[in-house]
Amino acid sequence: MKNIPPFEASRLVTAKLETEGPPWRQEQVGPAGNHAPDYFDFHATIFQTLANTLRSKFLFWMGVMRYASSFMNPFWLAFNNFTDMEMMRLDRPFSLRHANDLIDLLLFEIHLASRGTMASISALNDYQTKELREVLSAAGNSLPDSILRYSERQLKIMDALYYAYPRAVRDIEPEYGLHLDNGGYTKTAETERFELYQALPTQDGVATRDGGKPMIIIPPYVLGANILAFLPGGNRSYVHAFANHGIPTYIRVIKDIGKTEAVQSMTGEDDALDLRYFSEVVSKRHGKPVTLNGYCQGGFMAVIDVLSGQLNGLVDALITSVAPLDGSRGKSMVDYIEHLPFRFRDLGYALKTLPNGKRVVDGRILSWVFKLKSIENEAPFLSFYRDLMMFDQGGAKSPGLSKVAAAISHWLTYDITDLPIEITRLSFDSWTKPVSKEGTLPVRLFGKPLNFTHMAQLGIKWLICVAQNDDLVDLPTALAPLTFTDAEVAVFPKGHASIATSWSSPAAACSLETVNMEECGIKPQFRLKSLAAKSRGPIRFHLDLEEVEKEQKAPPPTSEGGKKLKQSSQPLSKS
Repeated sequence: MKNIPPFEASRLVTAKLETEGPPWRQEQVGPAGNHAPDYFDFHATIFQTLANTLRSKFLFWMGVMRYASSFMNPFWLAFNNFTDMEMMRLDRPFSLRHANDLIDLLLFEIHLASRGTMASISALNDYQTKELREVLSAAGNSLPDSILRYSERQLKIMDALYYAYPRAVRDIEPEYGLHLDNGGYTKTAETERFELYQALPTQDGVATRDGGKPMIIIPPYVLGANILAFLPGGNRSYVHAFANHGIPTYIRVIKDIGKTEAVQSMTGEDDALDLRYFSEVVSKRHGKPVTLNGYCQGGFMAVIDVLSGQLNGLVDALITSVAPLDGSRGKSMVDYIEHLPFRFRDLGYALKTLPNGKRVVDGRILSWVFKLKSIENEAPFLSFYRDLMMFDQGGAKSPGLSKVAAAISHWLTYDITDLPIEITRLSFDSWTKPVSKEGTLPVRLFGKPLNFTHMAQLGIKWLICVAQNDDLVDLPTALAPLTFTDAEVAVFPKGHASIATSWSSPAAACSLETVNMEECGIKPQFRLKSLAAKSRGPIRFHLDLEEVEKEQKAPPPTSEGGKKLKQSSQPLSKS
């Protein structure tokens, strides 16, 4: 302005201030874009961004500590049991083999820790890389407002994970699982150890067919019964999926092990005798033999109960879902056990003593062992980041939690229970000892050997349901009986609990009532001995058995002259 007269320069400056405002109120243009609306607003935005970031990082590390603490709590229980067991063995001479076992155990623990660490680092890298991209994207827009919006979204996500998530998991309890006192169930029979309830239909207009073929569902001891009545109000219940087809559906519920001495000292023989009593009651009520339907460990118990001969004449059909029938064939569990020195393959390390002096298997330690087996998916930092990503939906979406996710977390958090020693020993032996080449199981009931080939001799019609991506009970473990006997196979997508949680919905693409499992789009990568051309969901399997029974009991059709017509031998088909 040196060549402009002073009066003119003053006028130009005044005009510029009137039109553009002072410099601290002017829009600044830089490599990061357009920003800076107001001097005081600018500093307030920066301060709010800093406050949001500090709080979100505080919640972040508090969340990490909570997940790590949850994972490590069973470790301290296991460590105390370990030291107690080793102290009891101090009176034995310390051998070189004992020293080798301790070294092998240390190497095994280092191996697990390294696997968990690598999985956690991978998850951390994926998440932080995504966050870095979002920060750079925000910096490329209008500063500082875009960074403020980013910090607000991060705070909402951390707040949802740390506060809202645990609250939602607790609040889902009235909708989740069995509520035997809400009028939807009727108590049918009882023993010292179990109660038998009939599940009533939840769907309007459906009534139980008293003359229909009855079913008794056997839940697993480990997972509990609630997972089989996942979200009845949301049409996601394994039990009610059958009941809503008018099938007389019963579920066996174990009594509280902490309060019931008969449960604490229960054996496999007790399980079989109680199931025989329930089968007698149900078969007499409906005038038909029972279909047993066992899920996971409940399927294994149903199989050995049938093979024991205690259910002869009472049970003529069997459904097992994701049941570990020969755990020695399972790659993941076998690899895990083989790395553990033989000396430490002892249930004594997982026992706890109740106030009445009885000893049971600590459910928290047992569930922790299964987490260690899948440490690549269950490491605490990995679990934290997985849940964090569940809330980080990107963009401007508010973090939310579905009822399904809340119910699964409720199950994993609150349904851990202790187990009877002898029942656990049956499962332990089935995981660590193989079925013989002749089909004889590594466990006995009533002192008698149990063999898969007896299924055909007993005339049991068997459907084996498996989950394609099950990392707990993989396909070779669940399908082991096909080497020795006939069975129909239904392969479902997803993982271990999906048959109870996802495919129990009648609206699911691969529901339990599927007529032809090929509709699920799965081509099993294994040879099925006796699948033939038929593969049905468990509901259709049971309903078809009921129809066959009706046809067999119906009087043969006659011609107008009263002569009997020849019955068709074609198998029943449904469209």
